[in-house]
Amino acid sequence: MSDKPLNTQALLALRDDIDSIDKQIHILLNKRATCAQKVAETKLLDDPDAVFYRPEREAQVLRRVKERNEGPLADEDVARLFRQIMSACLALEKSQRVAFLGPEGTFCQLAAIKHFGEWMQSKPMGAIDEVFREVEAGACEYGVVPVENSTEGVVNYTLDSFLSSNLKISGEVELRIHHNLMTAKNNDPKNITRIYSHQQSLAQCRKWLDTKYPNAERVAVNSNAEAARRVMGEWNSAAIAGEMAAEQYDLMILNEKIEDKPDNSTRFLIIGRDEVQTSGKDKTSLIVSMKNEPGALYHLLQPFNDLKVDLTRVETRPSPSSTWSYVFFIDFVGHLDDAPIKKLMEKIQQTAADVKILGSYPVAVI
Repeated sequence: MSDKPLNTQALLALRDDIDSIDKQIHILLNKRATCAQKVAETKLLDDPDAVFYRPEREAQVLRRVKERNEGPLADEDVARLFRQIMSACLALEKSQRVAFLGPEGTFCQLAAIKHFGEWMQSKPMGAIDEVFREVEAGACEYGVVPVENSTEGVVNYTLDSFLSSNLKISGEVELRIHHNLMTAKNNDPKNITRIYSHQQSLAQCRKWLDTKYPNAERVAVNSNAEAARRVMGEWNSAAIAGEMAAEQYDLMILNEKIEDKPDNSTRFLIIGRDEVQTSGKDKTSLIVSMKNEPGALYHLLQPFNDLKVDLTRVETRPSPSSTWSYVFFIDFVGHLDDAPIKKLMEKIQQTAADVKILGSYPVAVI
């Protein structure tokens, strides 16, 4: 402990300043909430079925928050604070019902919270196609599904679900994935003989497991949260999952951040029933079927080069309508309302057998 005497008067003055600032913040928060309520009243006067959540509007607000931030708080931290403020205010208008790939404690739920904030009504579903059905039926306004991992690649179940669905993509979430080895609090870490996790998580931690638990049985389950739930009452077992799952199921974390690649991340898509207007910084996703002829892929990709449109992803999946035929999932920068993208779409439709627009949506902000 330092022998230097505390400057009591200076500390008291700073605390008074903090209390005064807190009071101003509180007043302004309530003013913002009141404005949100008036927005809801105005919308309902014009349209009883009004849409309250506007992805492009929220993306614009969060971008401005980051642009005007002068510190000392980091841009990302300030944006996350505003994300929660916006979530609470939106709940005063209408709380959003969001389906996600469950159970409770999955990274998918964490992605939903990151995108919609704590004030949404989340609903865990047992499979990706169930998330799609829940949104299609109107039981939830939105759904959150994983689409690709930086280590293990695309999630084929999600891509295949789009083939038979009319839902639109209304947003994306990028989530840094940290895996932890956890077990029940009465288990001895030295006696672990079985490790549960999702197959992708087991793959993302393969080298670490080979070194630390080479003889333990690895059991793939539907989700990391399901893995955590299983080990609650099972001797000599452990799970690979995130911190949220450890808290949800009261488990003890034995090792943190055991993923083989420290930059391991997963991209999630927000699915809904409505199209999204331009936010100024957007992506567009398509499913394209090409005629079965030489040079088909070249003809599909050539307009991107000619029009200088940034193509960010191309994935191939078997066509559900024809044996040995394929469809292309394409992501690129820009919105369907942008002039260059309109020209691009004209070129694609001239050469493609079929084009299905999955949507234009804001690029992830936080």
